Amino acid sequence: MQNKNTVKVPRCRFCSSTLKQTFVDLGMSPLCQDHVKPEELNQMEPFYPLHAYVCENCFLVQLEEYVSPSVIFNDYAYFSSYSDTWLKHARDYTELMIDRYKINSKSFVVEIASNDGYLLQYFVKKGIPVLGVEPAPNVAEYAIKAGINTLVRYFGKNTAVEISSTHGNADLILGNNVLAHVPDINDFVSGMKILLKPNGVITMEFPHLLKLIEENQFDTIYHEHFSYLSLLTVLKIFDYHGLSVFDVDELTTHGGSLRIYAKHKDDGTRQISEKIEILKEREISVGLNQLEFYSSFTKKVKETKWKILEFLINTKKTGKSIVGYGAPGKGNTLLNYCGIRNDFLDYTVDRNPHKQGNYLPGTLIPIYHPDKIKETKPDYVFILPWNLKAEIMNQLCFVRTWGCKFIVPIPELRVFG
Repeated sequence: MQNKNTVKVPRCRFCSSTLKQTFVDLGMSPLCQDHVKPEELNQMEPFYPLHAYVCENCFLVQLEEYVSPSVIFNDYAYFSSYSDTWLKHARDYTELMIDRYKINSKSFVVEIASNDGYLLQYFVKKGIPVLGVEPAPNVAEYAIKAGINTLVRYFGKNTAVEISSTHGNADLILGNNVLAHVPDINDFVSGMKILLKPNGVITMEFPHLLKLIEENQFDTIYHEHFSYLSLLTVLKIFDYHGLSVFDVDELTTHGGSLRIYAKHKDDGTRQISEKIEILKEREISVGLNQLEFYSSFTKKVKETKWKILEFLINTKKTGKSIVGYGAPGKGNTLLNYCGIRNDFLDYTVDRNPHKQGNYLPGTLIPIYHPDKIKETKPDYVFILPWNLKAEIMNQLCFVRTWGCKFIVPIPELRVFG
């Protein structure tokens, strides 16, 4: 009989090895998109460990699954269509796929985690048959209203079989920022194997672990992101499930992402790009296949926290006002880890009306419409979605008329006039 006080030993979600090596421990944190409604302000919030491990066998960096996806995505607040930069990225991707792989009206395109239809809308406008697979019902509703065929499901082997039997197999399967979001990565990848046509193509985009480490992007670690991926590890995962990664693009999105291209192993119609070997060698040369490489990250994260707090304390002591811009997942990790509440940030703003009027989880900083900045004329705007800093600074260029400056916290704190 098992002792009820026995601590469960975490295991790697890919290879099942015991997880013993810490990558970084960011303490306890709430779910990053679980915004607090006004009537919930006096209620207790659940906090969960934000402790990332690195597997000593396959080098997959990962969090334990403390909260099931059904809880995380039940009432999801992230809508992709509120970022102009991201919409342009989606349009460009659509044109690339149509041109490179001759996707046309006879093709079938499936997007996993299709959100509010931000990307599939561009395929639909070209008369290309699509299916979105989106687990969050409130988000999927917007895509369905826009005329985008959407299935409200979590993707895996069972869903793949269902789609294959009702719609047929896919010429193109795509997923942007979903591979990191699935706790059962083996079920997910094997589902894509089932759904893909014999000569079909899979593209997956995800933040690059190497960039996370090099650019000190610790705030991209939150409970929705179960895994943090290098090319080396993704090659192992796809190979295990009978898929071959044949090409890779390095992207600027989300602070530095990879887009991988995959096919069935026995599909001889596509050659392996030399870019695969070049990036593999780069990852190996910096040490992504060595456990020691991962051990220094914690020190960098602590030093960043100290510098951010030092700046905020000194600025507030001079009587200056600071407000936030955005209510992204990464912002909530940074604010909760650093202990930044409305004693430092008076409020934050966001273009997404689904977030306005609520409060950030954990810190309880109020979220307003961006017009609030014109009303209060702060001295500083702290940009939480730092990956969109150029877009945001352009949107808020008017704040410079009263001498307001921008704070960008990652990779290191910088102030822009």
